Amino acid sequence: MEQAGLEEADESVADGWALVRATQDGDVDAFGTLFDRYHDVVFRFVFYRLGDRGVAEDLTQETFVRAFRRISSVSYQGRDIGAWFVTIARNLVLDHVKSSRYRLEQATPEITDVAPDSHRPGPESEVIAGATHEELLRCVAKLGDDQQECITLRFLQGLSVSETAHIMGRNEGAVKALQHRAVRRLAQLLPEGLR
Repeated sequence: MEQAGLEEADESVADGWALVRATQDGDVDAFGTLFDRYHDVVFRFVFYRLGDRGVAEDLTQETFVRAFRRISSVSYQGRDIGAWFVTIARNLVLDHVKSSRYRLEQATPEITDVAPDSHRPGPESEVIAGATHEELLRCVAKLGDDQQECITLRFLQGLSVSETAHIMGRNEGAVKALQHRAVRRLAQLLPEGLR
């Protein structure tokens, strides 16, 4: 069963890179497919970091404009192409924060608005889940910047350790250690009933 999941992941990565090669060969529709596939991932990443929907939309669009301009220079690196898009978005977020002296604000419950739709529980469950999610995001916001970014990439974006390491410019061991410390700190920050 686990092998099937790995094969699907490998197939998805290969499919993404096939779209990159098609774009490099002049197929603009292939880039449109990449945009459709990775837009939500990039938007959620930017929105979580900045907490401003308008700025997140602008930076997400800028991410794909820059990616399109640079697509001819990207080559297969053993990772999903989505990691490259998130790296571009990360750099834009850092530039935005530096240029406007913007201070990262706490994440808001609005993040749930951009989460993929799934089976909708009843109203009572939604209230409890919303409160739990809000508390978890509040605790994540108390972590240091590196720990926040690691948790965001690993758990909110669902990236692998190697993809997270690539985006953060660290080795995999450093990311594993950072993730471990962040999770331990979150366990300390979370109220007793949510641990």
